Amino acid sequence: MTLPGDTHAPRKLRLATVSLAGCFGCHMSFLDIDERLFELIEHIEFDRSPLTDIKEVGHCDIGLIEGGLCNAENVTVLREFRASCKTLVAVGACAINGGLPAQRNRLDLRTILTDVYGARHGLSAGSAVPNDPELPLPLNKVHPIHEVVHVDYFLPGCPPSADAFWTFLTDLMAGRTPHLGHGLIHYD
Repeated sequence: MTLPGDTHAPRKLRLATVSLAGCFGCHMSFLDIDERLFELIEHIEFDRSPLTDIKEVGHCDIGLIEGGLCNAENVTVLREFRASCKTLVAVGACAINGGLPAQRNRLDLRTILTDVYGARHGLSAGSAVPNDPELPLPLNKVHPIHEVVHVDYFLPGCPPSADAFWTFLTDLMAGRTPHLGHGLIHYD
C-alpha cells in the first residue's frame, strides 16, 4: 500500500518454485497465466522459478512446490526449500497426496527395480539396477510433502488451472486467505 506523499513503491514479495517427483505440469499451468505474468511481476520478484536461471533459493515470502517425495534428494531439497520460505504452498496432486508417482506404493520397490532393470525382455546380458553414488537413493514409498515439513496452504488440482493459480496468488498477495470457488479445482 502506498500512502499519499510516499514516493517509495511497496516492497515486492519474493516468490520461488521447486519441482520434485512429478511431471512439471503444475509449473506449465502456472506459466499459462500468460499476460497476467506482467501484472504479477508488478507485485512479486521471482527467485528460483521457470522464469529465471537461478539454481539456489534465497529467502522468499512464497514458495510453490510441486511433486512428491520419491528419493532422498527430494527430501533434502524440500527441507532446504521449507527453511527458505516464509509461506509454503503444496501445489498439485503429487505434492498433496503423492499423485501418480505414488501408484508404485502398492508394489515392492526391490521387485520394481529388478523387473525394470534386470528382468525385462530385450535387456542386455548382465543388466542390473543402477548403483552409482550420483543417483539419489529411492524411498520405499512416495510421500506427500506434508509428511516431512509443515505446509501452509494446499493448491489442489492435477494440475491446478492457470485461473486457480491467479486467484490463489492474488488472494495471498492481498493478505487474504486464498479461497478457490467452484470450478477452479479440477483433475484432468
